[in-house]
Amino acid sequence: MGSDNNVLAVIAKNIDVLALPLISLVYPLYTSIKAIETKSRADDRQWLTYWVLYSLITLFELSFSKLIEWFPIWSYAKLGAICWLVLPYFNGACYVYENFIRPFYRNPQVKIWYVPLKKDIFSKPDDVLTAAEKYIEEHGPQAFERLLAKVNLYWCFLYRQISL
Repeated sequence: MGSDNNVLAVIAKNIDVLALPLISLVYPLYTSIKAIETKSRADDRQWLTYWVLYSLITLFELSFSKLIEWFPIWSYAKLGAICWLVLPYFNGACYVYENFIRPFYRNPQVKIWYVPLKKDIFSKPDDVLTAAEKYIEEHGPQAFERLLAKVNLYWCFLYRQISL
């Protein structure tokens, strides 16, 4: 009887170590495979956004591991957050993506997404940037914005056709 209590005490103290891989990796992996096999886009979106957020959490942990060591409840907080992201009842992954990640990606305050290339050994300027500047000079910024809108519309249409 005493050993049963010891086993339960060990499980209770290490529930985060036991549950976290199951909840954060095994269940999402299984449901992601199921989502790939269905034609529904809603479950695809849920699991794609989950994996994006899981990657961000992992990068955060890797970057700030020395700081996280000072917070003994980090693993339990992470377990709770992962449960909220994973469970379809809460739809947490889509909520976080729509309200925090997507607005930053759509309108970044810091332009980190495009870094112009340096001139190569033949002293050719960055072709994409040069072409964009030349187009804006010739046709104006409004024409350039209309062109980008058409390209975006085309890619959305192409993506929809491929995903069907």
